[in-house]
Amino acid sequence: MARVRLRPGTGKWLVNNREPENYFCSVAVKSYVEQPMQLTDTLSKFDVMAKASGGGIFGQAGAMRHAIARALTSADQSLRDVLKNSGCLTRDSRMKERKKAGQPGARKRFQFSKR
Repeated sequence: MARVRLRPGTGKWLVNNREPENYFCSVAVKSYVEQPMQLTDTLSKFDVMAKASGGGIFGQAGAMRHAIARALTSADQSLRDVLKNSGCLTRDSRMKERKKAGQPGARKRFQFSKR
């Protein structure tokens, strides 16, 4: 889960009150998060403050990318086509499967005994 706040500014980034270089494990993940702003040439027009929680670093990066894209479309509706065509506005719908009643887990079953 990620919450992103965009403010007009010079392009300063904070992720969970840390610099993105210190928070993300690699340059590729950092550029993945910045992709919506690079596509729309708004990298130096907004200051980004983000809070991410749950999952791992890569899951948080995907959630932040989606949140930044949605914030950019709410700031300027003309950017929607560019972000939609690049896949930045598509939500990752995968979720944990629920545990079924009478079983130990979502897919796991109790051991079968023939006799």
